[in-house]
Amino acid sequence: MAMKRARGQEMKLNLFHLTWPIFLELFLFMLMGLADTFMLSALSDEAASGVGAANQYVQIAILVLEVVGNGAAIVVAQYLGSKRYLEASKISALAISLNIVIGIAISSIFFFFTSNMMQMMNLQGDVLIHAKAYLTIVGSAIFLQAIINSMAAIIRVHGYTKQTMFVSLGMNILHVIGNYALIFGKFGLPALGVQGAAISSVGSRLIAVFIFFYLLYQVLDYRIEIKYYITWSKEYISKILYIGLPSAFEQILYQACQIVFLYYVTYLGTEALAARQYATNVSMFSYLFALAIGLGTSIIVGRLVGSGEKDVVYGQVWGSLRKALIFTAAMVAIVMVLRYPLMRLFTDNEAIIQLGASVLLLSCLLETGRTFNLVIINSLRATGDAKFPVLMGAISMVMMSLPLGYYFVFVLDMGLVGVWLAICADEWTRAIFMALRWKSKAWERYALVEPNSVTDKGHDDVVRSEIV
Repeated sequence: MAMKRARGQEMKLNLFHLTWPIFLELFLFMLMGLADTFMLSALSDEAASGVGAANQYVQIAILVLEVVGNGAAIVVAQYLGSKRYLEASKISALAISLNIVIGIAISSIFFFFTSNMMQMMNLQGDVLIHAKAYLTIVGSAIFLQAIINSMAAIIRVHGYTKQTMFVSLGMNILHVIGNYALIFGKFGLPALGVQGAAISSVGSRLIAVFIFFYLLYQVLDYRIEIKYYITWSKEYISKILYIGLPSAFEQILYQACQIVFLYYVTYLGTEALAARQYATNVSMFSYLFALAIGLGTSIIVGRLVGSGEKDVVYGQVWGSLRKALIFTAAMVAIVMVLRYPLMRLFTDNEAIIQLGASVLLLSCLLETGRTFNLVIINSLRATGDAKFPVLMGAISMVMMSLPLGYYFVFVLDMGLVGVWLAICADEWTRAIFMALRWKSKAWERYALVEPNSVTDKGHDDVVRSEIV
């Protein structure tokens, strides 16, 4: 028992080492979207709004792909904690194959139905034209993101968060250079505008895929054999989907609600659309620390649950939540103080700046509630308790926040502020129930594997030395 406590404490102390590369990786990933918005805003607010609207569908597609990626990461984490290293490699190979199949299917949908999808969002004029041009290219190549999602999740859960961060850094550098060249026609290349941003995004992802494949074969305890990719185990698939389906469905519900809110905003005019897009980009940086801590904590939680150290898990999550709230409060204070200069980075339209700044004032309410959810929901999933967050999401997001948003926007005539208030109400409702769920310890009965005292390779499951 003493050895278990010591190992649990060691993993707890390693939260920082897991989290800071995840934070930088997420920061760089968000910079990719911000680079599109920032550079396209130089063309026109309509171009930025169109790409922002198109990315709502891209985000939903990525969340569908995370069914396998997130599910496999949690299953692999628990198998590593249980010292079943060979099975962890087999599950990793299966996850990659499964995600490639799903990715190709989604890419086909985007290729054939982009026009119909964008018209459903009530977009008009130049905004619609830009949205269709962007989504046709990025959506048709979304299978590349499918491969990235599964491999990055597996590499990260083995403890190699710094390596995934380095790949994201390279991908973002290529993307920004490609944007500059293809949007504005630099280095002898044609000026393609929105289409240039899309081509740059696809090209950087393609290069990242090859690098991730190389890293994957460096980090696994057991090398993946070719036959593992084509051997589909019903047991492994069921465990991946048991976690992945509820996790992704909850996120899909959230993004679907955001699309409905976007639909509300289309009735408020082009300026409100642009303000929403710019304020959303700024807000993302407020919760980056919380998201990184949530993901880092989930890696530790999965390992500890797999090794049977549930008492250590309970305290770990509360400690992580306290750290996340401190970072979030600091970021929110910065955003609120600098809200006007931040909005002016995107536009000189004073009406858009005022609208965006007004909703950024609500960050103190929105981001604190979101922090609870990012840390505790990720931890619940890592224990195997993935269904409860979905149930609460359906009640809070769909049944409460959407009608509340409609009432605020169209009855009380609160405009964009009404949308933000409805989202705040949802985040805090779920935050309270997630905290109560973790405190109840009901998650203890959802572990996917039993602790195994015999390792596959005769060594402990402490994370190996870094390879880069």
